[in-house]
Amino acid sequence: MCCTADMTPWVLRMRWLDLCFMHWEVPPGAVQATLPPGVKVDTRAGHAYVAAVPFRMEDVAPRLVPAVPGLSAFPELNLRTYVTVNGEPGVWFYSLDVTQPLAAALARTFFHLPYRQARMWVDRSGDVTRYASVRTDLRTGPGAFAGAYRPTGPVLDPDPNSLEAWVTDRLLLFSADAAGRVYRGRIHHVPWPLRAAQADIRVNTLGHGLGFDLSGPPHLLHAERLDVTAWWREPLRLPARKQG
Repeated sequence: MCCTADMTPWVLRMRWLDLCFMHWEVPPGAVQATLPPGVKVDTRAGHAYVAAVPFRMEDVAPRLVPAVPGLSAFPELNLRTYVTVNGEPGVWFYSLDVTQPLAAALARTFFHLPYRQARMWVDRSGDVTRYASVRTDLRTGPGAFAGAYRPTGPVLDPDPNSLEAWVTDRLLLFSADAAGRVYRGRIHHVPWPLRAAQADIRVNTLGHGLGFDLSGPPHLLHAERLDVTAWWREPLRLPARKQG
């Protein structure tokens, strides 16, 4: 469903291609220790999850503006977890690595998201995507990834109570600025065209600076394409912290 309760128009469109969710279980306390005040780790059956998500961006542009060659298409690799703010579930991004410096700067400025520049290489041959990234903007610490992945089987119809639905059916994104103010962003898209996936991960240091061990076999999901619209971020008023 659309999350435009105030009926304001969306401001940004984008297309996500050849995306793979790679999820690892992480102790909830370890995740909570990385989050700012007012942002609470979300858990399912007592487990928290952290995901590396490689994909390609295409047709990234403001509303009513045509795509710009060299600016509107680039690879992205993000590291994310799941949180609640004021009781609302959403996604928290630790890092979003891209090759496009202007896109990264604009996203940091206007959406308060930790976009970082990286050297990246992506190739798709048949149904196999090969992906490599080394972060060059080290404000969130070093991070590298290299691997290959492919979808397997038909498009899924996840049960609403399944892990697949829990990690993907989220239309809110939360972030914080340098002063610690927390913001909420809204997106809209049709249901994910999820498929099971296989992956061969050779390098993954994205979670090292946060103390996360993302070395075991992950839970994998693949999506071929998803068209997304996004709204401006809005600052949130959080409950006052209790003294003492």
